[in-house]
Amino acid sequence: MKHPLRLLQAFTVFAAGLYGLFVLMGNLMDYDSNYQFVKHVLSMDTTFEGNALMWRAITAPWVWTVGYIGIILAEAVFAALGLIGGVKLFLRRNASSAEYDRARVWGYAAYAMGLIIWFIGFIVIGSEWFAMWQSSSWNGKDTAMPLAMLWATFAVLLALNEQWHSERDDARHAN
Repeated sequence: MKHPLRLLQAFTVFAAGLYGLFVLMGNLMDYDSNYQFVKHVLSMDTTFEGNALMWRAITAPWVWTVGYIGIILAEAVFAALGLIGGVKLFLRRNASSAEYDRARVWGYAAYAMGLIIWFIGFIVIGSEWFAMWQSSSWNGKDTAMPLAMLWATFAVLLALNEQWHSERDDARHAN
């Protein structure tokens, strides 16, 4: 098989985009359930009673709506970057390193968007700023952390090159 690493990279970028598409579709098809999640996290109404962080709570419905629409738009961008990037990487799997590297940008952008959504959005802002971790019913931290770790791992995988194979093979044939 020629360029197995490139095939794996294209697959992981595309799979991330497909995941993003399914998340996006879920948020659009079941808008109210996921809107309730945003509402409860931002209003902090299910955090520990009497906690000293309640001054951070946002109880304005228009902010919940804007926040939720922002999440949906970010998921749409993530999905598009991943799906387009996966296809571009697959189509350029036999291309020169320079041409393949230009296609990698789509994957890096997808993974960066994934980290923005699930690490910055859900872990940093949701879990820490809005104390989502205190809620037993509206807590997305346990879902977001593995996703953030996955996108970071996939970004490292995307950065790998197959050049070491050719160098090893050249050295083997020289002996």
